[in-house]
Amino acid sequence: MHASQVLIAPIVSEKSYAATVTGQYTFKVHQDAHKTQIRQAVEELFDVHVVAVNVLKVQPKPKRRGMITGTKRGWKKAIVEVKAGEKIDIFEGAQL
Repeated sequence: MHASQVLIAPIVSEKSYAATVTGQYTFKVHQDAHKTQIRQAVEELFDVHVVAVNVLKVQPKPKRRGMITGTKRGWKKAIVEVKAGEKIDIFEGAQL
């Protein structure tokens, strides 16, 4: 799997931007990606040194709209911690 296929998108939320102060960045990742692939993809695409990778699965949720029932899809999230003093530029434009 290529590095651009492993990382799908950065996660934009108040919680993820608050974690950027401590050097932690959050990404939506491919369902089959594991920690080693995520580490290699971040280091290759953003030219930083990764210290730690935490991976969790966001479980699918049941949803209803009137009588119609269904489920929201589940996905995989990775929280990547980079070496102190290094930054990932795509997260730097937001204000906290």
